[in-house]
Amino acid sequence: MAQFTVMGAGIFGLSAAWALVRRGARVRVIEAARIGAGSSGGIVGALAPHVPENWNTKKAFQLDSLLMAGDFWAEVARISGRDPGYARLGRVQPLADEAAVTRARERGENARDLWQGRAEWKVVPADQVPGMRLSSPTGLVVHDTLTARMRPRGAAEALVAALATKGVTVEIGGEPSGIVLWATGVQGLRDLGIGAGVKGQAALFRADFRHAPQLFAEALHVVPHADGTVAVGSTSERDYDSPDSTDDQLEALIDRVRALCPDLAGAAVIERWAGVRPRAPSRAPMLGAWPDRPGHFVLNGGFKIGFGMAPKLAELAADLLLEGCDAVPEGFRVSDNLGRR
Repeated sequence: MAQFTVMGAGIFGLSAAWALVRRGARVRVIEAARIGAGSSGGIVGALAPHVPENWNTKKAFQLDSLLMAGDFWAEVARISGRDPGYARLGRVQPLADEAAVTRARERGENARDLWQGRAEWKVVPADQVPGMRLSSPTGLVVHDTLTARMRPRGAAEALVAALATKGVTVEIGGEPSGIVLWATGVQGLRDLGIGAGVKGQAALFRADFRHAPQLFAEALHVVPHADGTVAVGSTSERDYDSPDSTDDQLEALIDRVRALCPDLAGAAVIERWAGVRPRAPSRAPMLGAWPDRPGHFVLNGGFKIGFGMAPKLAELAADLLLEGCDAVPEGFRVSDNLGRR
């Protein structure tokens, strides 16, 4: 039986390793620094869909992955005995004016068809949705039931523990052997000579809204977690001096969310986080053979949607490596990104 090495212990690498192991493959996982060293060690964990309009391959793929996420993470939790923090509790978005209300209702009609009847996008009065208070100029909000949350570090811990039950441990440092899958984030994009890292900063508040839907307003994700915290993020910085330090941009974000959410106005900030997320030129995740390196493959480019895309990408990676079955959608291939930045 062939030996497989997964390089990188972020969400893509660990999910792919789990998909391979579940099918009986012999797998090593090698990490250069520490588990979740890159953006997978963040704090936000918003598994949010794209809006149901202007449908395309990426949105359809994301929908499939979000719909399979519940079963994926339930199995990981059961086998590992660890809670990855997954819960599909939906999301609320305020509507600023009548034009926004009309557009949201049109999207709700689209969702009835595109989301296969398995989730809703509906316009409701703001006071009908329990959870954190959020003002809406129209008194109306979008409530979608597809959005889920994930505790990023908890997901990594659960996957590592699940792999351990199959005899796979994460090696810190080492050389790959056999067939290699490179899931190495920003460094992997640099090694390919494509893509870029986009820095994000986020904050974690001590506030217990564990049963509430998350909020999305003014480009901020406000995500309650099961441990009595609320994560808020994030900035999106193409130019930065330090990849992992916070600054005034995060303090401004904290001030904004306290003004938006009265329930967080007096809540203590217990962590400030910064990291760089891997963004491929196509803005879609990237999976496929590494050009001119036989036996080497790439899984990268999660950017802001990596946790939501991971369950299905892991299965496609296993199909590709184990069976040679290439079901990678157009736009997701490594070749779709070469020569672009």
